[in-house]
Amino acid sequence: MFLRRPTTKEAGTLPQWRLMWRQFRRHRLAMAGAAILIPVYFVAIFAEFFAPMSASAANTSMTYAPPQVLRLSGEHGPHVYGYTTERDPRTYAQTYTEDPSQVIEVGLFVRGDAYRLLGLIPSDIHLIGPVQKGAPFFLLGSDQNGRDLLSRLIHGARVSLSIGLVGVAASFLLGMLIGGISGYFGGAVDNIVQRIIEFLMAIPTLPLWMALSAALPTDWGPLTRYFAITVLLSLIGWTGLARDVRGRFLSLREEDFVTAARLDGVGRLSIIFRHMIPSFASHIIASLSLAIPSMILGETSLSFLGLGLQAPAVSWGVLLEGAQNVRVVADAPWLLAPGVAVVVVVVAMNFFGDGLRDAADPYGSAGRPRGRTPFWRRRARRSALVSTGTATGTASTPIDTPADTPIDTPIDTANGR
Repeated sequence: MFLRRPTTKEAGTLPQWRLMWRQFRRHRLAMAGAAILIPVYFVAIFAEFFAPMSASAANTSMTYAPPQVLRLSGEHGPHVYGYTTERDPRTYAQTYTEDPSQVIEVGLFVRGDAYRLLGLIPSDIHLIGPVQKGAPFFLLGSDQNGRDLLSRLIHGARVSLSIGLVGVAASFLLGMLIGGISGYFGGAVDNIVQRIIEFLMAIPTLPLWMALSAALPTDWGPLTRYFAITVLLSLIGWTGLARDVRGRFLSLREEDFVTAARLDGVGRLSIIFRHMIPSFASHIIASLSLAIPSMILGETSLSFLGLGLQAPAVSWGVLLEGAQNVRVVADAPWLLAPGVAVVVVVVAMNFFGDGLRDAADPYGSAGRPRGRTPFWRRRARRSALVSTGTATGTASTPIDTPADTPIDTPIDTANGR
């Protein structure tokens, strides 16, 4: 008879990734953040397919057109109504009125503007759009040039979300390397590195970004300017992570496992990257999760002020640049849709990073489930413990005390007397 090898679950142990996934699922806000971020990044990667039109397609006769309502009927299927425009003879303001007589049929996987998916695959298929190519179709309205705001919002998500990942990756490498060297070696190296970090942190962030962005040549193309903005954000965003890593290294370099690795002849880089950094992975994850929204907000702020990415590049900050005029926002409030997208994505990233931090340390206090047991079950459990005597640490079996034992006489509980 052959003996069956026990599975991991039967043996009472789980691999690290299973523990992390199980703890991450218990964090409801983190799961909600993941449910938002995964579709958003997926749409941003395949923006040309999901956008009804190209980012540069414009209808100059439909400037500041209000959003259309998607309707469904048995005769026309999915459709929207067209516009009837009127211009005020005194103010020359153009007003739009919904015209039910103009039915614009909407379909899925329709043909529209040509594009190259991921820059490689030529196609003209769009997920949703008007069946008749060129018909006015503005689910989120149009901007000052008659361009579809929904299409530009989807195209801008790719730039705004990717600049956060690229910038954080560069800041992570700089922060881990410089902070690790400063904390591990200490002494004069630590003093020099910390003085440089303090000097950079003393400079106001937004004016420094504005000065560096204004120094960029105006004749650079959108792609070159994109990478320049990413590098600028990375060169400034590594200081906080470097100081956190330095403090962790100072507390860990005297630990027993570091001393044992040093006595075994392990190299310094191996001690840093194989022993010390994994010991505070949860803290690194928390720092990175907070750094990505900061990068997105930094790019959005620079582009909003006209110092970051500029047209014809499309990002959420560039789209918000058209909403600087209060009068324009009052007449066309749908131009603030990119700002709503920024808020939703930043909040979702914070929730997602909080869950990753707890999942990276499933054995610690941060990884304990909170709020999982209803209060009525906790009260019932507490009552059961009190009734059995285990809640107060006493034995459930009563101790027989002789009748002639004085009250002041201590009771020998070990021998039952």
